[in-house]
Amino acid sequence: MTEPAQAHTVTPENRSRHGRPRRGAPLPLMLPALVGLAFLLLPLLALLIRAPWRSLPEQLTSAEVWQALQLSLVSATAATAVSLVLGVPLAWLLARTDFPGRGLVRALVTLPLVLPPVVGGVALLLALGRNGVVGQWLDAWFGITLPFTTAGVVVAETFVAMPFLVISVEGTLRAADPRYEEAATTLGASRFTAFRRVTLPLIAPGIAAGAVLAWARALGEFGATITFAGNFPGRTQTMPLAVYLALQNDPAAAIALSLVLLAVSIAVLAGLRDRWTTAST
Repeated sequence: MTEPAQAHTVTPENRSRHGRPRRGAPLPLMLPALVGLAFLLLPLLALLIRAPWRSLPEQLTSAEVWQALQLSLVSATAATAVSLVLGVPLAWLLARTDFPGRGLVRALVTLPLVLPPVVGGVALLLALGRNGVVGQWLDAWFGITLPFTTAGVVVAETFVAMPFLVISVEGTLRAADPRYEEAATTLGASRFTAFRRVTLPLIAPGIAAGAVLAWARALGEFGATITFAGNFPGRTQTMPLAVYLALQNDPAAAIALSLVLLAVSIAVLAGLRDRWTTAST
């Protein structure tokens, strides 16, 4: 009679910091994983290696760079504010109410995530352009023209960034216990008061994470912005557009601008590491 197989002994040395046993990765998975990691890191390393570090201060202190950076920060912040005002109620509608066609509405809300940004810019022109479906009435009734203006930059960035906030907030709402809201309404609070006094504090971390993601997406927006708002220095030229223009005339300046956007992206990931990038080991 054979002896039973000895159970594997888990010691503190082969446990992860979460108390789970460590397992070695099989070679058929390790090799493509390392190739994938190298594929993702190599372009970023190349950017750092080829950066003109000596002339970097001069590149970053030019008036054109500061104009583009200021416009990018202002427009991304404004787009995030609009996304918060419109996106949080939309996320609540999708998470807390039942209505016909809710699945279709959710699909349409997330469509800008997969829609090519240039196509989004064309759609914005057809909707809000001077001869657009809505834009012609804005121009005729109120004298408002959005394309090729700073306001057009905000509109384009909001269009591509708001779905990130809606998805984040909707997921947080679905994870939150609705019984707290029900208890508040039972005690006499209106649904809006329950949302303002109970729900908002509960989902504040999800709103903050969604706002940061929306802000980062708006800051890096290119296709919809150049199509709907153009590329006019000081008025519609954001940092990604400045990188594109500099790449044609001054590659060193393009690298310097890219380093600024890379630093901002790293800062965003660092701020969201506990929610999005920290995984169990």
